[in-house]
Amino acid sequence: MNTDIDYRLAFDLAPIGMVLSRNRAIVDCNQCVCDMFGVTQEQLIGQSFQLLYPSADEYERTGQRIAPILNTQGVYADDRIMKRVDGRFKGETFWCHVTGRALNRAAPHAAGIWTFEDLSARKPVKTELTPREREVAAQLMDGQTSKEIGRTLGISHRTVEIYRVKLMRKYGASGSADLIQKLMRS
Repeated sequence: MNTDIDYRLAFDLAPIGMVLSRNRAIVDCNQCVCDMFGVTQEQLIGQSFQLLYPSADEYERTGQRIAPILNTQGVYADDRIMKRVDGRFKGETFWCHVTGRALNRAAPHAAGIWTFEDLSARKPVKTELTPREREVAAQLMDGQTSKEIGRTLGISHRTVEIYRVKLMRKYGASGSADLIQKLMRS
């Protein structure tokens, strides 16, 4: 029995998007990532992850938020809104589950391994949200309290409550539980 594994082939054919990064730039990626974002490998390799975010502000805030977690735990995961880069869905935003591992916790953005899972089939983006509303919504769906969300995002829990009220209005939710259900379905 041959136990040799072709790791390059496994990376290329993985059923989930995979990226190798260095200093928040894409060093290598598989075809699944290219299909998800509507680009070729040539268009992605060497580019900053910023290309995949709806705004430069969201890219910066996400980097600041995940660095301390990568630094202490070595791994980070969340659901976030990403943006298709090219193709027939250019500019379309979609929910994406992102998981990453820092290769060096002391320098969390220096090198990493990231996976991307397109959640749009079960979690479409329906309501137009601001970047901060998207961040709060993602944390609410993870079951975090306002205080926990505030700590995670570096804002006060009262500010989180303001965003929660805005989200409730946008989704026509009668309470927090109803909002979470509507976020999960939307």
